[in-house]
Amino acid sequence: MVDLGKVLVEEFRGDWLECAYTGHVAGVNEHGETLFHVGDEGYVSFMRSSSKPVQALPAILAGVPEHYGLSDEEIVLMTASHRAQKFHVDALESFMKKTGITEDKFVCKPTYPLNSAAKDERIAHGEPPRYLYHNCSGKHLGVLALCKMMGWPEHNYAEPDHPVQQHVLKLMSQLSDMPADQIKLGTDGCGFPVYAIPIRNIALLYLRLACPDLIADEAVRNAVIRLTTLMNKYPFYVSGTELICPTLLQDDNIVAKGGAKGIYCFGLRKQRMGIAFKVMDGSEDQWPLIVAHILTEIQYPNAETIERLKRLSPAETKNDNDRVVGYREPKFQLQWDKK
Repeated sequence: MVDLGKVLVEEFRGDWLECAYTGHVAGVNEHGETLFHVGDEGYVSFMRSSSKPVQALPAILAGVPEHYGLSDEEIVLMTASHRAQKFHVDALESFMKKTGITEDKFVCKPTYPLNSAAKDERIAHGEPPRYLYHNCSGKHLGVLALCKMMGWPEHNYAEPDHPVQQHVLKLMSQLSDMPADQIKLGTDGCGFPVYAIPIRNIALLYLRLACPDLIADEAVRNAVIRLTTLMNKYPFYVSGTELICPTLLQDDNIVAKGGAKGIYCFGLRKQRMGIAFKVMDGSEDQWPLIVAHILTEIQYPNAETIERLKRLSPAETKNDNDRVVGYREPKFQLQWDKK
């Protein structure tokens, strides 16, 4: 029987409980020890797009940005679940021009932007879907650029046995302390391999992204420093406006990235913590509320970061007439492990 975890958030309409969102939470310290948990810290979850910073590392390590003269924003798009807003599309088109890669090479399929205003604008102008508008296109561009530079096959770049995907798997294992043969593989929506590991190990991976001094391999350590520094410098290129990732990444102390179906991960540099959680119904609407509650529970000192999260996802529920008709509230407490 599947462990649905503990109730993380309850949602009321009037004074009647309408929905309850369950899940699992894990937090680890710099010694790799579990600091706290809610539900099962060993729950195995696919990382989905939260693995994108790791998937971008092979290109950084190989020198793709220098080889093609990529801008900092273009580098960040390799980690992105972008919304195809104009500034994303401009940078992606520049990336393609510099590398000579055409979007018909992408395994992901043509789509419209995830940002509703950008989608409406393109439909209003009669523009067709594009591969470039797919939220994973920056990741695909980075990998294709690496293949082109290294002389590797491009037609099968998304297959698990391709050299670049094998490199990603090795890095996943290295950063999460999971033996490669124990990492479960699936296929993501965009066609890439997707990795499933316990959320405790996902938290450990994000600890190392936030605190790369914990990474023994100097080249990987330097690549992580470069990539995560740019994610903080250009947070809106990681996803888009009015979303949780840039809301957190505007705080230079935080490295954060979410994935589809309810997985969210972040690391805290000064506190030297890695945190991951999974909302079991796969929803994302509760993420800001859950992260704000975790930060409050650990007495995170940057109150502005917590307030930004609360503004992004208010506790009050309003209907179409802007009338308050309900509310949401976190219902969990972190269970601290005694060492």
